[in-house]
Amino acid sequence: MKPHSIYMDNHATTRVDPRVFGAMRPWWSESYGNAASVSHSFGREAADAVNEARERIATALNCSPVEIVFTSGATESDNLALKGVLQAHAQNGGLVVNAAEHRAVLDPARRLRRDGTLLTIVPVDDLGRVAPEAVFDALAERTRLVSVMLANNEVGAVNRVREIAEGCRERGVLVHCDASQAIGRMPVDLAELPVDLLSFTAHKLYGPKGVGALFVRKRDPAIPIRPLLDGGGHEHGLRSGTVPTPLVVGFAEAISIAAAECQSEMERLRGLRDRLLAGITHELDGVVLHGDQTDRLAGNLNLGFQGVNGDALMTEVAARGLAVSSGSACTSANPEPSHVLRAMGVPERLARASLRFGLGRFNTEQEVADATAIVVEVVRTLRSRSVRPA
Repeated sequence: MKPHSIYMDNHATTRVDPRVFGAMRPWWSESYGNAASVSHSFGREAADAVNEARERIATALNCSPVEIVFTSGATESDNLALKGVLQAHAQNGGLVVNAAEHRAVLDPARRLRRDGTLLTIVPVDDLGRVAPEAVFDALAERTRLVSVMLANNEVGAVNRVREIAEGCRERGVLVHCDASQAIGRMPVDLAELPVDLLSFTAHKLYGPKGVGALFVRKRDPAIPIRPLLDGGGHEHGLRSGTVPTPLVVGFAEAISIAAAECQSEMERLRGLRDRLLAGITHELDGVVLHGDQTDRLAGNLNLGFQGVNGDALMTEVAARGLAVSSGSACTSANPEPSHVLRAMGVPERLARASLRFGLGRFNTEQEVADATAIVVEVVRTLRSRSVRPA
C-alpha cells in the first residue's frame, strides 16, 4: 500500500473536485485579464466572471452579493473580522471568544489583547461546545465583538450560533462566526443565521487553496471595519489586491456543488463515519470518543486510544498509508497536545494519543474497512510492545 493512499484528513484540506478544476481551467491561460482593468475586453470578461462567482456564492448562502468580500482564505477573513472591527474604534473595545476556537481566531485575539483589547476566553463543555449563557455572562460594557465557530475543526461540535447571535444582537454586540468547517458540510442560511460577519474558505469544500471570503452583513449604519491591506481599494475598500479570477470561479463552482449535494452527502458520510466507529470499537477496548456521537459534523470522528504512545500512533498509521491527523493542520508541527481536547478536559496523555478522521466526498466503504484494519493493527501492536517483558 502506498503512503497516504487512504486520505481521511478532509478537515485539513480537500481534493479539488474535477468539476471545479474544469470550471477554473480557462481562466488560467485563455481568459487571463485583470478584473479591475475594465477599460478593455480582457478585464471586462474577468470582471463579469468575478461578479457571477460572487452571485453564485451569495445564492448558496442566501445573502446579497455585496455582502461577500473575497480574501486569501479563512485565516485572513478571521483576521479582517476581528482586527478590522476592534481597530475601527478610537478606543479599544472588548472581544469574547471561546477556548476551542481555531488558532486563526485565538491568535489574532491574543494579538489584540496585547494592543489593549479586553479579551475574554470562555470555556467549553466536555463535548467541545460553548454555552450561549457563558457567552452572555462574559459580555462587558466594552465588548464590541463575539467570535464563535459554527462547527469545530477537531471534534466536529456544532455550536448554538443562532442563539448566541440573537442574544448578542439584543445586547448591541456584533457576532463573527468562523464557518470554515461548516460551509458545504451542513446547511448554512445567512437569512436565518443572524451573524454580522462570517468567514469561510474554498479549500475545505473541494475548491482551490488560496481563496476565501468574509461575509459582512449590510447594515445601516454600515459595520465599521478597518482594512488590513491598503492599495487599490478592491472589494468594497475592505481588501485591496488583484482578485484571483480562476480561484473565485472555482470557489463558486465548489460551493454551488456542495450546496446542491449537501443533504445526500451528509447522510452518506454519517453512514461511513458510524461504520468506522463501530468497526474500531468492536475490535478494540480503551477507545474514547471525543465529542458527541451524533451532534457533530457528519464526516468527523475524533478518537483517543488508551495505552499507546501518541507519536508512535501517528507514525505507524501514516507508514501504513492512512492519512489522518492528531488535531488542526495549522498546529500539526506544534509538539503541544490539541488545545481543543485540553479545553474539553481530556487528559494530556490521551489527547496526544488521539486521531482525527475527516471523511469526505471521495472516501469509500472499502477505504473505511481498510482504515479500520490499519488502526486496529497499529493499536494492538503498540499495546503489545508496551507490556512486553524487559
